[in-house]
Amino acid sequence: MDIALCKKELKNFLDGEGRLKAYPSRFKLKVAALFYLAANFEFGRRYTESEVNQILQNHHTFEDWAILRRELFDRGFMDREKDCSAYWLEGNQPTLETFGLD
Repeated sequence: MDIALCKKELKNFLDGEGRLKAYPSRFKLKVAALFYLAANFEFGRRYTESEVNQILQNHHTFEDWAILRRELFDRGFMDREKDCSAYWLEGNQPTLETFGLD
């Protein structure tokens, strides 16, 4: 999903600095938020859990980076070691079709 499209979809959920003010409850907007957040990570780079938390903290204001990190993993945007010692972007990123949204 294009970041500009994500921003347009999420306009009511972003503050003046482009940070999420709330995690949307509507599924389509929730997915847009995950695409938006995933775009802040680099392919091929491994992140510690604290690095993932810091990046997520920098891109939202409602102080629940754990749910965002979990959703990125559960929805297939990121993968991790079983012991959570490292996270990375999945090489095969979800698409709108993955979620039945096209």
